[in-house]
Amino acid sequence: MTSLAPVELLAHPAIATSPFGPVFAEVAWLADGGLQIDYRIADASRQLRLPAPAPATFTDGLWQHTCCEVFIARAGGQSYRELNFAPNGAWAIYDFIDYRQRLATPTPVIAPTIDVIATANEFTLSASLPAALLPAADTWQIGLTVVLETIDGDKSWWALTHTADRPDFHPLASFTLALNRPAP
Repeated sequence: MTSLAPVELLAHPAIATSPFGPVFAEVAWLADGGLQIDYRIADASRQLRLPAPAPATFTDGLWQHTCCEVFIARAGGQSYRELNFAPNGAWAIYDFIDYRQRLATPTPVIAPTIDVIATANEFTLSASLPAALLPAADTWQIGLTVVLETIDGDKSWWALTHTADRPDFHPLASFTLALNRPAP
């Protein structure tokens, strides 16, 4: 597995305070050409609200609660794919032809694999994405993002960068991690 250095995700500036952080993500290539993304969230105050157990199936609306996400666009393109991963194993995949212009796409037969480890001070979610779930391209621009909800229902939005006054993970300008597919 070839791994990139961990990157720190930043809280949206509109958030006054958050009990979480730092938040890191790390991307690694899998042997089959897929990706593994590990999200590490410091939670020393034990404030992270986790969703109730649920089947590990496609579930819409995951971004409304604690959820890890990745946005993948072909370098130089306008279309992109959004993948959401919930700590309970639920997931979602959406395709967009342009900024927030969602395509009606069937639910994939292949699903990501989600593993979670929670300790006293940290929460880790690892999402393994088979190559078939990734857009066809040799070079991608990626946005790594996280929505965190406290046990009181407050939310914070974390990303590599924020390009809007309010939390919005969809602008292509926020897909700042360049990733090249390794040679076979």
